[in-house]
Amino acid sequence: MSIPSQAFPQALVWLPADHRLVGKPGHQSPFLVLGDKYARAVKECAGAQPVLFPLADVAQIPALLALVDGVLLTGSPSNVHPSHFGEEVADPRLPLDPQRDALTLALVHACHASGVPLLGICRGFQEINVALGGSLEQSVHEREGHFDHRDPEGVSLDEAYGPAHEVRFVPGSAFADWAGADAAQVNSLHGQGIARLAGGLRALAHSPDGLIEAFEIEGAAAFAYAVQWHPEWNCHDNPFYRAILAAFGQACQRRHAGRTRQQGAPAA
Repeated sequence: MSIPSQAFPQALVWLPADHRLVGKPGHQSPFLVLGDKYARAVKECAGAQPVLFPLADVAQIPALLALVDGVLLTGSPSNVHPSHFGEEVADPRLPLDPQRDALTLALVHACHASGVPLLGICRGFQEINVALGGSLEQSVHEREGHFDHRDPEGVSLDEAYGPAHEVRFVPGSAFADWAGADAAQVNSLHGQGIARLAGGLRALAHSPDGLIEAFEIEGAAAFAYAVQWHPEWNCHDNPFYRAILAAFGQACQRRHAGRTRQQGAPAA
């Protein structure tokens, strides 16, 4: 049964859940987890209502996408399993989430095919690249010529999410418009990064070491951007981060308005 769009004055944004074991060693239980900062960013900076379908599976994607106005693929402690880009696991100590992979990689294709606004952040950025045929560098800090893009240990969250390095934007791109400049300072909390950019993606931002930091899906029917950094963190206090989320929210609201008109139209 579909839910009328008129029942919700705000656009609805689907945020996929992580699958994690939580608890003391030997007494861990499976949990479905969504980071508070992502939900708050959707509500406070995108002006939309975050929603969660905790046990969604691939077969349900078309029906669930018909209920929402956008998808935000969040960051996560876990990495995309390298089997999805033809590699073995380089560091078995790092967390993986194959259940999330199964859903989100298919969700990327469905959003693109259906014109559903899509924003990827950190892991979500990497998911979009892998879903569309790209690959990842599993340990950016071990690659000669690259920075260590991981967040430092033993510091406060505000320090960890503080400005870490500059990114430079393609002149005239959406990111240059949102930043009001051709460069900006961003945070950096990732160990993996793009190795091979998928076909159909256009890089729009790079860090000084050449790593791709943002891209768009070329020719997308709706908002379709992704970033390696974390604009959700205190987005209300950062005009650039807030502009990214606001643009996503506006795209979601346009879809919401269209769904409301369609559902309110008299039957032929």
